[in-house]
Amino acid sequence: MPRDRDSSGRARNNRPRDALGRPLPYGLPGVERQPEGVPRTPERTLAEAQRLLDEGKPFHAHEVLEDAWKAAPEDERELWRGLAQLAVGLTHAARGNVRGARALLDRGAASIAPFLDVAPHGLDVAGLVEWADGDVSTVPRLVL
Repeated sequence: MPRDRDSSGRARNNRPRDALGRPLPYGLPGVERQPEGVPRTPERTLAEAQRLLDEGKPFHAHEVLEDAWKAAPEDERELWRGLAQLAVGLTHAARGNVRGARALLDRGAASIAPFLDVAPHGLDVAGLVEWADGDVSTVPRLVL
């Protein structure tokens, strides 16, 4: 099967996905994916990611946060990377992968911990770190 490509020839996976980002067979309806490379302000990024988290779509929230990570100024890249990792950890928890969830939540917490004293963009970094240390055997709710 030929690879999915965008208009510039770059490889893109257009396979439909469910709300938790799991690939579905071609031809089945899936959950609309978040467009890649959308420039957003930090406030818009956080609002969009939170909306997706509230809808039970942590995989899709991760894609929004990943855009911010890729576009962030150097001094904030680890913050956005960590937030994306928290969303991926939540995705693993929702899929029942407790071990994967724990690993990503730990990595995400470690990435955002240097911002504890700064609290950029109104984020409750201390609360997020504490949340990430919680029990992942149940699907926790992430509030950015």
